[in-house]
Amino acid sequence: MKIGIVLGDFSWPVPVTELAAQVTGVARAADEAGFDSLWVMDHFFQIRLTGNPPESPMPEAYALLGVLAGQTERIRLGTLVTSVAYRHPGVLVKAVSTLDVLSGGRMYLGIGAGAPFNPPPQGPGTAFEGEGLGIPFPPLAARFEMLEEALAIAHQMWRGDETPFAGRHYQLARPLNSPASAQRPRPPILIAGGGEKKTLRLVARYGDACHLLDVADGPLGGDPRRKLAVLREHCAATGRDYREIEKTVNVPFDPGDAPAGTASGRRAFLTRLRELAEMGFGHVMVAPRGPWTKDNLGALTELLPDVHAMTAAGDG
Repeated sequence: MKIGIVLGDFSWPVPVTELAAQVTGVARAADEAGFDSLWVMDHFFQIRLTGNPPESPMPEAYALLGVLAGQTERIRLGTLVTSVAYRHPGVLVKAVSTLDVLSGGRMYLGIGAGAPFNPPPQGPGTAFEGEGLGIPFPPLAARFEMLEEALAIAHQMWRGDETPFAGRHYQLARPLNSPASAQRPRPPILIAGGGEKKTLRLVARYGDACHLLDVADGPLGGDPRRKLAVLREHCAATGRDYREIEKTVNVPFDPGDAPAGTASGRRAFLTRLRELAEMGFGHVMVAPRGPWTKDNLGALTELLPDVHAMTAAGDG
């Protein structure tokens, strides 16, 4: 099983002039330790999920990935994930292609429909980044339409097809992409979300990887075994080989907290990863409660041999 870390909390108690050293230090340590992937959230304000206020530091994702690509050598990189409403798809494909070329072929395109709800306007002092920065954030139904068009554009640009694209939401007169990506036929497209009618159907049609959350309930959660079964059904309906799709999952675990940091907590974490591997998951992403530190990254590093020894079920 592969394992990656997520950079989402940047609230180290240091001056902003020392933020770069903290971020790049984590990236280099993860790269040298043998972690498989490094992910950054694509947000402009900090989100409530971290427990921090919106004013907490949140670097822009693709500028940050450019720095991390230059500081690492082998670890795979991506966003977890970009909301389709935040980036025009032509520019997004260009950004990922550029990073893929300059990193030596290490990028994923991580993308999704964005928040699984329609945020109400809050006015001055809003905690919602789209409203705060004046970024249009259409209703969820429209964002799913935009997501499908963006995925079609990504496939078209990465196969070198410059035919004009005329969609409902996007019109590209010449979708030229030069330089093309280092990876062929393209950087893997990871589509996040467990929506059974729309998201997983888009994974089956356009995705190289799915991404689910290992939480029992809530708008982003659900039984991961059931989600994979639904994905398998969509693959059968579209004639897609289910085995081609990388199954990734975000697992809650903080090696610096009790009880997770105890020996029994670590055993429970590894037991859960084995259960997920038996379901067919081959790539797990982990984020701590709070920013990464030398201690919590070191504790997770100690588990790498056990995680890497796990094998995902071949047919999920």
